[in-house]
Amino acid sequence: MSMTPEHLLQLLDDSHAVIAVVGASDDPEKFGHRIYRDLKAKGYKVYPVNPNRATVDGDRSYPEIVDMPERPHLVNLAIPPEQAMAVLHECLALGLTRIWLQPGAESPEVLAFLDAHGFAYLANTCIMVESRRKD
Repeated sequence: MSMTPEHLLQLLDDSHAVIAVVGASDDPEKFGHRIYRDLKAKGYKVYPVNPNRATVDGDRSYPEIVDMPERPHLVNLAIPPEQAMAVLHECLALGLTRIWLQPGAESPEVLAFLDAHGFAYLANTCIMVESRRKD
């Protein structure tokens, strides 16, 4: 069964769902910082992915998704579109096809790649806002 955007929203109801936050940061000005801390505070099992950080919010950060100790059910991209393409190629190679694009992470090229390779994705909507609706 293929995943739809509605199925991605339903993952937010799953207390066992693992979420990779690509672009997680300790910089309070960055969305990756706010998203990581928000999802973690809500009790989601989140892993920060950022090749430029050893830790995020006191937690070990992973340079790439492949380095995470477990495979995520959902990959949240809080990075610019030009960086997103490399991550999407990694996701495709790992068979990870559930993607959440934060506002600003999408571009025509990113969306075309997702469509061409059968990804289930949500774009231009914030995971923090959608997860609040689950409270």
